[in-house]
Amino acid sequence: MAADLPDHTTASRATDRPGDPSPFALGLLLRRAHWRAAAVMGEALRPLGIELRHFAVLIELVNHGSTVQRDLTAATGSDKAGIMRIVDDLERKGLAVRKAVPGDRRVRAVEITPQGLELFDAAHVAAESLAERLVAELGPGEPERLTDLLTRLAHPADDEA
Repeated sequence: MAADLPDHTTASRATDRPGDPSPFALGLLLRRAHWRAAAVMGEALRPLGIELRHFAVLIELVNHGSTVQRDLTAATGSDKAGIMRIVDDLERKGLAVRKAVPGDRRVRAVEITPQGLELFDAAHVAAESLAERLVAELGPGEPERLTDLLTRLAHPADDEA
């Protein structure tokens, strides 16, 4: 049985340390970078009384307008119960409202409120200096290059169809 297992003496073990040759290295580094970025952006949102999960929904509402909860679930990577809680929070804070969808009594669309738009804009102002801190270790032009590379990785050309 042991003879059927790959030889681990030559295989790279996945880490997220610089220089890791593992095929998992990029994904692990992206995960670590995400954690760091989420912490920094969460720091910007905290004084505004929302979390990243709330902001993710506000982004969808700003980008797409009135959106049914089912589509918010898919767009944010949340689950049905999670979206219900997030939208409940946003409604309680006056940042979004649920409205009936004509022709289907069971479906509710979520819309951002004027107060939600104000908070959305305030979040961008609050995040400005923190976003600069996030890329402080990069050289001239590197933040833009990193954004370009991550955009192409996150949105491959064949996804645009």
